[in-house]
Amino acid sequence: MSREQGDDTVADTAPRPRWYHRRAIVYPCLLALGYVGWCGVLFFTQTAMVFPGAMQPRPHTPRPPPSGFEQVWLVAPTGERVETWFSSPVGGVVPRPAVIYAHGNAEFIDDQEYRARQYLRRGFSVLLPEYRGYGYSDGQPSQAAITADFVRAYDWLVARPDIDRSRIVFHGKSLGGAVAAALAEERPPAALILESTCVSVASFAARYGVPAFLCRHPFRTDRTLRRLDVPVLIFHGSHDEIIPVSHGRRLRDLARRATYVEMDAGHNDFPPSEVDFWREIDTFLLRSGMSGGIDEAGQGSAVGRETGR
Repeated sequence: MSREQGDDTVADTAPRPRWYHRRAIVYPCLLALGYVGWCGVLFFTQTAMVFPGAMQPRPHTPRPPPSGFEQVWLVAPTGERVETWFSSPVGGVVPRPAVIYAHGNAEFIDDQEYRARQYLRRGFSVLLPEYRGYGYSDGQPSQAAITADFVRAYDWLVARPDIDRSRIVFHGKSLGGAVAAALAEERPPAALILESTCVSVASFAARYGVPAFLCRHPFRTDRTLRRLDVPVLIFHGSHDEIIPVSHGRRLRDLARRATYVEMDAGHNDFPPSEVDFWREIDTFLLRSGMSGGIDEAGQGSAVGRETGR
């Protein structure tokens, strides 16, 4: 019995083969290299992921803006030209309030005519800046470049004598909400409307298993709302499959003066009811002292409105 135990002891303490030690070193190194490679791929491809519209080819035939819209080219200090559309309602009181609208990351200003005309009907002038690299705009998109372009657009707008610079609203949809919030950091609006907007682009890094500091376009809307002391209307779909509803609820909690409206919809089918959607906007603008000639009759409530602090 004692001899067998001795044999076992000798077997247990026998040196392991060299290949075993090599494997213990090589496998973790391969995993580490694979992870670094994955982070590198995401780092260099994230611009295409955040701004997919810039990857689409430009239309071959130049198209004019819709009837009643003026095409404005804003030129960056580095020479890039950014297309912008502007329109004002016919008649009404001058100077007028205005809306700067930022679209989603897979859209173009060409797709925003309906939204723009809704604001025109309400007595607001409308400015639609395009993103860098989208449509006929020059350059490559980035958070810094697009924010600078929107600041340039804001300054162009408020320099017009027919615009009331104390009544400028920013409205952003999806990534456009992050753009609108980034603009608000540089040029505070009278009111802000965020539609299906994320807390930050950086917050999605964990979804891909990478650290947030590798995000080149973080768009920290959460930080902006902590500091911004203006009325904020936040829309979100209760079953948004792209930007979960938890993002909208978190932004509601962060904003100092939030009105939160949650509707029964996802991301790409939001809003489920245009009537309810615009009714909420009308109510919000009136409460914020931003009337541009809105008809107050028939104001109602959409699904799940919460008026915050």
